[in-house]
Amino acid sequence: MTNAGLIAIGAGIAILTGFGAGIGIGIAASKAAEGVSRNPEASGKILTNTLILSTLAEVTAIYGLVVAIMLIGKM
Repeated sequence: MTNAGLIAIGAGIAILTGFGAGIGIGIAASKAAEGVSRNPEASGKILTNTLILSTLAEVTAIYGLVVAIMLIGKM
């Protein structure tokens, strides 16, 4: 296997972080909706925490995309 092939495999693995971020955000949104339905008065706090945690999950996907682009640039 050539060096370019290994770089392509590494870039593909780096892109898989998007799946983890999507699953994490989906679970967080599900639990937030459940929390608001159980306690509507706390919806402001729940929304704030959910947005912060979703942002952190999305940042991991962006880091994976940046790493993949950097690896592709090395080919």
